[in-house]
Amino acid sequence: MIKMTRTRWAIATAFAGAVMAAPAFSQSVTNASEFPGKTYLLPATMETTQWGWFDNAQAPVLTIDSGDTVVMETMMHSHNQVIPGATIEQLKKLRTDNPGRGPHTLTGPVFVNGAEPGDVLKIKVNRIVPRAYGTNFNIPGMFGEFPKEFQDGQVKYLYLDMQRKVAEFLPGIEIPLKPFPGTIGVARAEPGRYSSVPPGEYGGNMDIRELQAGATLYLPVWVKGGLLWSGDSHAAQGNGEVNLTAIETAFKELNLTVEVLKNVKLDMPRIETPTKWITMGFDKDLNLAWDNAKAQTIKYLAEQRKITPEAAAKLMPTVSDCRVSQVVNIKKGIHCMSPKDLKAKGIEPRPMTETKDLFVSVGTDADANKAMDMASMGMIEQLQAKKGLSRLDAYGLVSVGMDCRVGEMTDTKKSIHCVVPKSLWVKKKA
Repeated sequence: MIKMTRTRWAIATAFAGAVMAAPAFSQSVTNASEFPGKTYLLPATMETTQWGWFDNAQAPVLTIDSGDTVVMETMMHSHNQVIPGATIEQLKKLRTDNPGRGPHTLTGPVFVNGAEPGDVLKIKVNRIVPRAYGTNFNIPGMFGEFPKEFQDGQVKYLYLDMQRKVAEFLPGIEIPLKPFPGTIGVARAEPGRYSSVPPGEYGGNMDIRELQAGATLYLPVWVKGGLLWSGDSHAAQGNGEVNLTAIETAFKELNLTVEVLKNVKLDMPRIETPTKWITMGFDKDLNLAWDNAKAQTIKYLAEQRKITPEAAAKLMPTVSDCRVSQVVNIKKGIHCMSPKDLKAKGIEPRPMTETKDLFVSVGTDADANKAMDMASMGMIEQLQAKKGLSRLDAYGLVSVGMDCRVGEMTDTKKSIHCVVPKSLWVKKKA
């Protein structure tokens, strides 16, 4: 263990973004930050990261105690090979040459002393500092919501202006930056090596954009020590993430305080923000992802308000704001946001047509998957027609800037309402 001053810590982190051939190690700074416990530094190196997989037999690269803080770095996808200059053909080859694994580079795992199966890890996101650039791309003919319709691909590299907190997607179009870890999870209970792509009860590739600085993630523990990883770092993302990618980046600092909870029982992750609790569900079928999210939300509301599950089920449509997290990670995701304030106003009516502030598209079908496809493609076509975007640019823009909201959900009718803020269009620079 190496004790470091603030100055030496700054020097170390300045160089840690590079891929270094150095042995895995742990560094700590005692009482050197405003965050709880000891502060551990975890740079992203070839020895502290894995490309595209989780394995509960993987040796930890860092061991901490409950209540300690980890200052973690992350890499871009494919061990830092997705960086400005890489072509879409090169990005496709990284996937086709490496089947069975995800694209994500994952820093970890971190072993938390005292964490046992049945416990919960409470992970407070203290601070996020991304790199100066990000990327959005769709691999031609592969992945995404519409691989058959988009046999052509493209990649964009974007400057992340963290002073203004925007990225220029196209001239006159700016995406607000709200960094969050797309993938953060613990080891799953099953032995073996698993792709980092699908999310699950262990967390992983949840792509829930509300998990920003100030939020807290609660993860069920499935193996001794928990084994915590993070990667797939995002600067911004649309709800749906339809072309496969958000604004993908890497984090110079992902600052997490990790605590073991012995008196909390969870079977799925939950997220706490200053004003909301977020429940979620995942499945290859969006209908079943909805069923799972609904069940988790009813369970939460019954706990929160001390009411029966039947009463919670009747309450949920009026207070729980549900969104399509993503439809591109093998297992699709829906998350529901329920207010902490029991007197909070109900959710806003879902928009049916364009408003002065929003472009709107609606998909309705007995099958939620088809409803989502209708709403998403409707928005892509709308932005081409009304804003003159190319097909690929419209596909990319909705992936990073669209918000797909769950509407009426019955056995015979399921509706998805996708919106794009008109505020993304700003005055072009001279």
